[in-house]
Amino acid sequence: MTKLLEQAIEAARRLPPDEQDDIARAIIQLTGAGAVAPVALTSEERVAIEKSKAAAARGEFATDEEVRAVWAKHGR
Repeated sequence: MTKLLEQAIEAARRLPPDEQDDIARAIIQLTGAGAVAPVALTSEERVAIEKSKAAAARGEFATDEEVRAVWAKHGR
């Protein structure tokens, strides 16, 4: 294992379990080590995605200020 990969794994160990699982799925997918089942969306998530796609098609995007506000709200 390379030093960089070791550093990445160590950083991932400090994350919450759900974020660790996201990283694990990405690694598995990138390496082709196994088929990862698609995540089933709820009906609410499907509606939200369709609304987002429609807004994007109309050219409606969040402003830089709106994006910063969302990141600030979630502690990023």
